[in-house]
Amino acid sequence: MYWTLELAHYLEDAPWPATREELIDYVLRSGAPSEVVENLQDLEDEGEMYESIEEIWQDYPRKDDFLFNDDEY
Repeated sequence: MYWTLELAHYLEDAPWPATREELIDYVLRSGAPSEVVENLQDLEDEGEMYESIEEIWQDYPRKDDFLFNDDEY
């Protein structure tokens, strides 16, 4: 299982909190690439709810991780 920013982008607007099956259904309906579905299928499914993408990909960059200063522009 691997995540990139491009693949994770398809989960940004997902209906959080959600189970693995709900997320798979969402990405299938939204037309996400097959890699996103495969990554979700690789998650261990114990019926747990995921609150956000950070629970699926712990290294997901947050807006605070970027050194861009909005006030300068």
